[in-house]
Amino acid sequence: MLKRWRTRILLFLAVLGPGFITANVDNDPNGIFTYSQAGAQFGYALLWTMIPVTLALIVVQEMCARMGAVTGKGLSDLIREEFGLRLTVVIMFLLVLVNFGNVIGEFSGIAGSLELFHVSKYISVPICAALVWLLVVRGDYKSVEKIFLVASVFYFTYIIAGVLAHPGWHAAALATIRLPRTAVLGNPGYVFMVVSVIGTTIAPWMQFYLQSSIVEKGVTRENYPASRLDVIVGSIFTDVVAWFIIVACAATLWAHGLGSIQEPSEAAEAMKPLAGQYAFILFSFGLFNAGFFAASVLPLSTAYVVCEGLGVESGLDKRWHEAPFFYWLYTLLIAGGAAVVLIPKFPLIKWSIESQALNGILLPVVIVLMLLLINRKDLMGEHVNSHWFNAAAWVTAIIVSILSVILMVQQWWPGS
Repeated sequence: MLKRWRTRILLFLAVLGPGFITANVDNDPNGIFTYSQAGAQFGYALLWTMIPVTLALIVVQEMCARMGAVTGKGLSDLIREEFGLRLTVVIMFLLVLVNFGNVIGEFSGIAGSLELFHVSKYISVPICAALVWLLVVRGDYKSVEKIFLVASVFYFTYIIAGVLAHPGWHAAALATIRLPRTAVLGNPGYVFMVVSVIGTTIAPWMQFYLQSSIVEKGVTRENYPASRLDVIVGSIFTDVVAWFIIVACAATLWAHGLGSIQEPSEAAEAMKPLAGQYAFILFSFGLFNAGFFAASVLPLSTAYVVCEGLGVESGLDKRWHEAPFFYWLYTLLIAGGAAVVLIPKFPLIKWSIESQALNGILLPVVIVLMLLLINRKDLMGEHVNSHWFNAAAWVTAIIVSILSVILMVQQWWPGS
C-alpha cells in the first residue's frame, strides 16, 4: 500500500506544473485588483461566487488538459484545423487585444508594488521587463516551469495577510455558502463586479496556455490521470487565495468605510494602519510576485495562441532561429506592455477592470468551441465528455453569457 501511494505521489510530482501554474497565474495584478475591489466595495457579499466559480474552473481546465493529452495539439491549433482560419483569426485578434491589456496590468502591478517601497516605476519596470524576457528566451521548458512553480508557492502570502486582517470568520463563511438576494442584480456595480470576478477567475487565455503546456510537457493519455489531479489542486488553491484576498479587503477597507480602490497597491497601503506592518508587506510582496509571474506567462500564452493559429513553430524548447515569430511576438508584448505603463497619466485602472469584464464576455465563445471539439469522437475517442461534464460546461457558458448581456445593457443604457 505504501509503495503504491509513493508511486502515485512521484507520478503526480512528475506531471505537476501546467494545471497548477495556469490556475495561479490567474491571480495576477488584474485579478488581485478585481478581488480587492470586490472586498472593498461589497464586503463579503461576493464570496458566494467562489464555490461555483471553482467548480466551473475545474471543469473547463480539465477539458483543456484532456484535449491536449489525447490529441497532442494546442487549442488554437485544433480550432484552426476544425473550424477554419477565418474564425481562428477572429479569436486570435480578440485574445491578443485582451491579453495585451492584461500584460499592461501586470507591469502596472509590478510598478505599484515597488513604489510602496519608494522604487520609481522608471527603474522597476524596465529592469523587470528585461528579467522576464531573459527568463523565457534563455531558458527551456523544464527550467522555466520550475521557476513558475516556485513563484506559485508565494501566493501563500495572501492567505497569511487575510488571517492577519482579523476578518469576521463566521460572516465570511456564511457569505460563501449563501446566495445573495436577487435584488442586487439591479445594482450595475454589483453585476459588473460579478462578471469581472468570473472573467478574472476563468480567463480565456488560460485554456490556450494550459493545453499548449500539456502538449509541450509531453503529457499523454496514459499519464493523464495524474495531470487531472494537477488541474484540480491548482484550481482549488488559486480560488482559496482569491477568497482570502476578498476577505482581507472586506475586513479592512470595507469594514472601515474606505470603499473602492483605484489600484491594487492602494489595498496594501490601506492595510498598514488597519492590519499592521506584516499584512502590508505580505500583500505588497504578493502583488510584486503576481505581477512578475504573470508578466512572464501572459505574453507566452499569447505567443502560443497566435503561432498555433497560424501554424508556425512555437515552444520554449525551440531556439530563436527555430521559432523566430514566437520569440519576436513575446518580445513585442513585453516591450509594449512595459512602455505603456511608463506613459504619464495613462488610464491604467480603467483598462485593467474593463479587460477583466471583456474576459467574461469572450469566455462563453471559447467554452462553446471547446465543447464542440471535445465531444467529437473522431478527435477524442473514448475520452469525449461525460453527460455531467457537458452539463456543467454548458451551464457555465450560459450563466456567463446572461451576466455579460446584463452587464452590457447596464453599461450602454444606464437607465434601463
